[in-house]
Amino acid sequence: MSTRPTRRSVLATSAVVAVAAGMSPSPARAAGRKRPNILWLVSEDNNPFLGSYGDQQAVTPTLDALAAEGIRYENSFSTSPVCAPTRFSIITGKSAETCGPAHHMRALGKRPDWLVGFPEFLREAGYYTSNNNKTDYNTELDLTELWDANGPTASWTGRSADQPFFSVFNLFTTHESTLWSTEPSGVHDPADVTVPSYLPDTENIRADRAHYFDNITRMDSQVAAMLDQLESSGLADDTIVFYYSDNGGVLPRSKRYAYDSGLRTALITRFPKKWQHLAPAPPGSVVDSPVTSLDYAPTVLDLAGVDVPAYMEGTSLLKALPRPPYAFGGRNRMDDRYDFVRTVRDSGRQRELPDRLPPCGHQR
Repeated sequence: MSTRPTRRSVLATSAVVAVAAGMSPSPARAAGRKRPNILWLVSEDNNPFLGSYGDQQAVTPTLDALAAEGIRYENSFSTSPVCAPTRFSIITGKSAETCGPAHHMRALGKRPDWLVGFPEFLREAGYYTSNNNKTDYNTELDLTELWDANGPTASWTGRSADQPFFSVFNLFTTHESTLWSTEPSGVHDPADVTVPSYLPDTENIRADRAHYFDNITRMDSQVAAMLDQLESSGLADDTIVFYYSDNGGVLPRSKRYAYDSGLRTALITRFPKKWQHLAPAPPGSVVDSPVTSLDYAPTVLDLAGVDVPAYMEGTSLLKALPRPPYAFGGRNRMDDRYDFVRTVRDSGRQRELPDRLPPCGHQR
């Protein structure tokens, strides 16, 4: 009778498999040096509707301050305009299309045994890993191998004294389901919101946009609470903070659609003074080169002093500029609808449609 491989058995044999496949050996234990804590704050289903990204409607003082203290990535993209395929790419460092049917929404990707979730490498290197609490990886992974703690109460607090941690907190406040919530009205007046030219300017559209921007403001306050907890725990000076959104959305023509409105995300990183030597740019910098969610896993391993497996398709954000010039993405099956789309994006801004198109044949 065959048995399911464990994390230790996979890591013990992955070097042999990797060599046979022409890849580098498995990541080695990072020992004998001080290593930073790493904190991920992840919001759901939102484009960079933040003041630091130039959005005049946003009320996001916490994330704007984080951008001023850290590095803001102007052209950050998910690999898919929906969560599950994107989260496959985040946890494995490989595009979901390489392990079909992981590229389809709600599927179980066929993952070879040597392809493990990157937190396993961190645990092998001595890190405490926690996830609070979304997974949705679109493949079968043993969560007990990925995470020391996983669930609604998971945090860095369970680690041993002086043990470095990698902790993820998923904030659901901006998830598409909250668009239909009955939260009280907030700071955004539907009469004052800006409606993109590709949407009809209707009462319902304005109400949804105002409500969604209110949710963004609520999410910003949650980030503030997490950063305050980090500070009050005496850990801020030892912790590198990432804030990102998992994919675009959720207003019309965004989530599930392969446009900027479905793929463009926010990404901000902050390095404390103690770890500023690891940062790819000084505080307050804006990186224009495109990045994708495939870059997150190699970046974290790089920060932890763990060798990045050669099979990972992204590029660590710590690598010197210039970065790869293009971000690739795509849409596949969404629910029961097959609609295959592939995208390539550079650092140029997408041209917005004019408010009124000229008549046919009119030359400008």
